[in-house]
Amino acid sequence: MNVFVCVKQIPDPNAPGKLDPQTKRLVREGVDLVLDPGDEHAVEAGLQLVEKDGGEVVIISMGPPRALEAIRRALAMGANRGILVSDPELENSDALSTARALAAAIKGQPFDLIICGTESTDGSSGAMPAQLAELLGLPLLSFAKKLEVSDGKATIDRQTDEGYDVVESPLPAVVTVTGGINEARYPALRGIMQAKNKDVKQLSLAEIKLEGQAGKAALTQEVVAVAPAEARKAGEVIEDKGEGAKRVADFLKELKVI
Repeated sequence: MNVFVCVKQIPDPNAPGKLDPQTKRLVREGVDLVLDPGDEHAVEAGLQLVEKDGGEVVIISMGPPRALEAIRRALAMGANRGILVSDPELENSDALSTARALAAAIKGQPFDLIICGTESTDGSSGAMPAQLAELLGLPLLSFAKKLEVSDGKATIDRQTDEGYDVVESPLPAVVTVTGGINEARYPALRGIMQAKNKDVKQLSLAEIKLEGQAGKAALTQEVVAVAPAEARKAGEVIEDKGEGAKRVADFLKELKVI
């Protein structure tokens, strides 16, 4: 069982984020950067599969050289090796460019499963995993709160608003996992020390034959304006003088709930 896990380094979500007024993007200089908490669950899911069936977990990411820190964090959790796609031309890439870069780096390598978080905590588009699956010609199993692999197929409980659907597909496939799928392990000191010696390969756009097809040369999205979210309006307070239930019922009718 060979598993690729896609991860991203993001500004610490526990710290207040700031937007650059010029680029209209999150400021990443001078702030703490961490492995996306959602991706920790993807790493844990991959590790559990390999611990059960054997094989290796490969961590792959796209980002600047400092994104190596996020890969090392995943390696400290127990992953076997890492790949970082890094090139100045990839700065401020959109989701599609990210998917193109990761797909190009993965192509030609043996794998049974690619696991991603449902969406990055900083961008929250949730588009990249589906684009990655399309570029690689693979089925996508999304929002998995449970994942099992056996007999050449992957089966998930796909989380929905009403409960869950059971979905399966043949391998290889791309799977996105929710935070409820597991409790990610904390790297032990031994794992942190071992991670320093694990192999991490860095690839440029030229090395994955993607010059001019990703990053600045191929942006499909642009942030043109940023505005504060509308403040939540105060709710209606009902003083019950014997007709409170009727007012609640009328309100629900207005919302077409009943």
